[in-house]
Formats: sequence, C-alpha cells, structure tokens
Amino acid sequence: MEYWVWSIQWQLANTEERRLKEDRKQRSRERNMGFPANGSSADKPIKFLIYGRTGWIGGLLGTLCRDQGIPFEYGSGRLENRTSLQTDIEEVKPTHVFNAAGVTGRPNVDWCESHKVETIRTNVVGTLTLADVCRDKGLLLINYATGCIFEYDSAHPLGSGIGFKEHDIPNFTGSFYSKTKAMVEDLLRNYDNVCTLRVRMPISSDLSNPRNFITKITRYDKVVDIPNSMTILDELLPISIEMAKRNLTGIWNFTNPGVVSHNEILEMYREYVDPNFTWKNFTLEEQAKVIVAPRSNNELDAAKLKKEFPELLSIKDSLLKYSDALLGQSRQVPALHTLMLRVNSTVNTACTLRV
Repeated sequence: MEYWVWSIQWQLANTEERRLKEDRKQRSRERNMGFPANGSSADKPIKFLIYGRTGWIGGLLGTLCRDQGIPFEYGSGRLENRTSLQTDIEEVKPTHVFNAAGVTGRPNVDWCESHKVETIRTNVVGTLTLADVCRDKGLLLINYATGCIFEYDSAHPLGSGIGFKEHDIPNFTGSFYSKTKAMVEDLLRNYDNVCTLRVRMPISSDLSNPRNFITKITRYDKVVDIPNSMTILDELLPISIEMAKRNLTGIWNFTNPGVVSHNEILEMYREYVDPNFTWKNFTLEEQAKVIVAPRSNNELDAAKLKKEFPELLSIKDSLLKYSDALLGQSRQVPALHTLMLRVNSTVNTACTLRV
C-alpha cells in the first residue's frame, strides 16, 4: 500500500516538474521571439497598427485610441499580401496589431455562399498571413473573430444556461462564413502570439450603423425569437484594448455574460424609440425557407473574461447602461428620434433574410 502511495506521489511530482519545465521553455521561446509573457503588462510605450479602417469595429477602435491618447495607424496593406503587411509593420513600428478586417457578406452572410473564394481569401488566407507575419516580427495580434461557430445541442441546450467554453470545438458549419471562421480559429490555436476574440451579434449605442444588431433586426419583416449571447461594443471594445496592454493571448468568448432574446431587444426599442413599432415572429423552419444558409444560435460561457475583468456587466445590465441612456434621450431630443425612425424606415428587404 505504501508503495502505491509513494508511486502516485512520485508521478504527481514528476508531472508537475515536467509542467514547470515546459512553462520555462515556453517563456524562453517567447523571449527569443520577442513575445511578452501572457498576461504581463506592457512596460514600454505602446502603438497600435489596426486593420479594418472602413469597417465598423475598426472605425470604433480608431476613435477609442484617439480618445485615450493611444498612438495608432491604420494598415494599408492587403491581408493576403505578405509583403504589404511587412511594409506596414516596418513603417509603423507597432507594439500590437489589431485585425478588425474580414468578410461577413452584404447584405448578409448568404453572400458568402456564392462568393466562396473571396471569403476564403480574406477570412482564412488573409488572417493566417497576418498572424504569421506578426509572429515573425514578435508582435501580439488581437483578432476579432466570431462566436457564430456554435449552435445549441444536447450538451448545451437552449435555455439551460450552459454555454460553450473556449476549449470547445465548433459544432456549427451551416454557413460557409461560419465554416471559414471555425477553420481559421482552429489553425490559429497553433500561434502563441494571437488573442482570438469571439464576437457575437454586436450591439452599440449608435443606432445609425446598419451593422448594429438592434438596428438590423428592426428592419426585418419577421424575427426568430431565440436567446443568444451578444457583444456590447461600448463596454467590450475598451476591454480589448486593455487585453492588448496586458498581452493576453489564446481564445476568449468576447461576449457579455448571459443571453438576451430578440424579442426582448425589440421590446426595448418599442418602449424607448418607436411606440408604434411592431414585428412578427416566425420559426426556424419557416426561416429556413427564405434564407440560403442556416444561422447560428448559441450561448457562450463568458466566465474566463469575467474572471479577468470582474467589472464586466451581464448582457442585460450592459444593454441598460449603454443603450438605455441613448434610447431614453430619443424621447427628449426630436432630431435623434427622427434619426432613429429614419433608420428604421429604410427597409432593405434583403435584410429580412438574416436573423
């Protein structure tokens, strides 16, 4: 009996020793490559290189950097062109690189079904090329990815509160867009200089942007009412900048904790913006008849992000803090109210296809 106890203790100690040795080797590799240790704070002046100038998130990032006094420049190179990326880095000399560029399809992800090569070129080849160039240059890459690579299943049932974690393998490839995103996320696991942020159904207090999930679903003729994890950009984009400062890497569910249903969002819109607003629901089966590719619906577990940033609000509390303030003003500010109604009245029938 004593022998077995001793044997188990020896194996545990030996396993721990091997783990410590591997950690030391990893830190040594990071120093040799120029990477700061995961979670360490930047100890020198920072400068960001941002890709995605014309995109929604890329534009907001630039605004945040200006507001915070963070030096930054937008990249001019094409993601799939390695030489142009190297030139950007040599000229800008950044400490961190942000990738907010990508193809989501216009007016919705169904576009990707008929433009597969273009989708691969940016979402797969471009992202991997940027990650590889950054690794060669010893730079951390913050990559805004997607959480639309999962769907509710028997282990994560709808309404259960059991969300998908960072280590879970994607189970949704119903759309070509999601397939490319799941593929590149899996490949990026091999890059120790990448911080992958799984964004979902992004919302911001700027309702004039057509990419805003609130604005988007107010344009739909019919809505599938399903609870989903979502990303409040007003709260989470500043956190992504802090993640860069802390040199965090790996995969992160980049959503507010909890879920909110589409009907709950529309009820808020009706209460604060347009009391005459109405909508209709339809089922997933009915939706499938009017779209090309299925859509992802899921809950992501945000415990890892919450542990790193304890101040992170739940999805509903964050909606109230960042959206309610602006929406509430629409009752007192006629110009803003008019803007909201104008955005809603500009109905693009193609947008009814994406939920």
